[in-house]
Amino acid sequence: MKVNTDILIQERIARSIIIVRNQQVLMDSDLAELYGVETKRLNEQVKRNLERFPEDFMFQLTQQEWEKLKTHLHDSPESSSLRSQFATLEKGKGRHRKFPPYVFTEQGVAMLSSVLNSSTAIQVNISIMRVFVSMRA
Repeated sequence: MKVNTDILIQERIARSIIIVRNQQVLMDSDLAELYGVETKRLNEQVKRNLERFPEDFMFQLTQQEWEKLKTHLHDSPESSSLRSQFATLEKGKGRHRKFPPYVFTEQGVAMLSSVLNSSTAIQVNISIMRVFVSMRA
């Protein structure tokens, strides 16, 4: 069963990777869902360790990039990258993001394992690294 679960997680990760500023990135909300934490908590940990996340590891989308991405992903039936965020945000509090999301490059995701110290974070990071490597191949 573990192999099937790993494959499903890797497929979910591959669908969540988007291209922004010519870089493959994962949004904070998708990463938070994979790690089993709230987006707010993930971003708090990152902000406490900002020196570990230079601009080539993580950056915040501009409002224009965010609007374009929401429109593109919402209109695209094969994309589910925002599905987790929409599902999370429709539960009441925090229904709409006040600020555009942060996105993480492959190096930023690797750095997350040093600030999110849980067995889930370690396993998810391993899966994410495998997906990035397979996408390059």
